[in-house]
Amino acid sequence: MHKLVPKSVWSARYERINDFEKILVKNDVAIFKFFLHISTEEQARRLEQRIDNPRKNWKISLADITERIYWDEYRAAYEDALTECSTERAPWYLIPANKKWFRNLAVSQILVDAMTAWKMEYPPPPADPSELRAALRAQA
Repeated sequence: MHKLVPKSVWSARYERINDFEKILVKNDVAIFKFFLHISTEEQARRLEQRIDNPRKNWKISLADITERIYWDEYRAAYEDALTECSTERAPWYLIPANKKWFRNLAVSQILVDAMTAWKMEYPPPPADPSELRAALRAQA
């Protein structure tokens, strides 16, 4: 948006991001990337709430307002980043987030589905439970 970094620099970072995520996955790290998308109208509504509510004033700055004129440029930039950095091992999940209840449901369901697929089990006890029970009763 502000041309702070040349395209040759920021576009090369996509490959570095993908390489880093590949290393993480090879080391048994699960990666979940969620892009929480809200509309310009919803963003404006939430910004107004932050302005109107003294308990939320700390959450807003002038930049939140002035940067809105770059909405289309930001959208093009994040679409490019999402496209370039969404891989089979570390996909991006695009979540409609205008409604917080739906956002929370969608993210939770993705995480539950992934953890269910892992078929996790409790580790075996460090000692035979009957021996532990007997040792505990012997102290009483």
